[in-house]
Amino acid sequence: MNESLLTRGIERGIALVASALRASLIAALAIMLAALTIQVVMRYVFGRTPSWSEEVAVLMFAWATMGGLALGVYEGFHVRLDFLVKLTPEAGRIWYERSLDGVVAAFGAYLAWSGERFLDMTSGSVSAAIGYPIEILHGFAPIAGALIFLFAIRRVILGPLPEVTTELPS
Repeated sequence: MNESLLTRGIERGIALVASALRASLIAALAIMLAALTIQVVMRYVFGRTPSWSEEVAVLMFAWATMGGLALGVYEGFHVRLDFLVKLTPEAGRIWYERSLDGVVAAFGAYLAWSGERFLDMTSGSVSAAIGYPIEILHGFAPIAGALIFLFAIRRVILGPLPEVTTELPS
């Protein structure tokens, strides 16, 4: 198989995973906002809050946070200090960037591993109000860690995504 064809296939697969992640984050934020809106309206208009709304909001916030970390690695919008990158000579900058991406990949692998261990320790528990398996909430860490690892390794091998400029027409 042609190497560039293989590379394009892998890149398309990773892009598909990132697109699915992005869609899940949008859905999670919409559900979280809806649950919080219902909670506020029920509390201040009707004087009674549903027992489920806060847990749903926390669950969606947890996924938005963990999944957002992974998407930030893929798209390169994560927070970072780049003053050392700017001090690096141009010739060594790509290797410096890729070594940083390697450190991020190691963090993702550690998050996946330690998150899986925590998931194993807390398995069998249920949430207080709704009673959903707590593995759903605690499963976000190993999933996000695996995605961070995948996206960071992609950056190590293929480099960052091309810059997309969105300039407004003059």
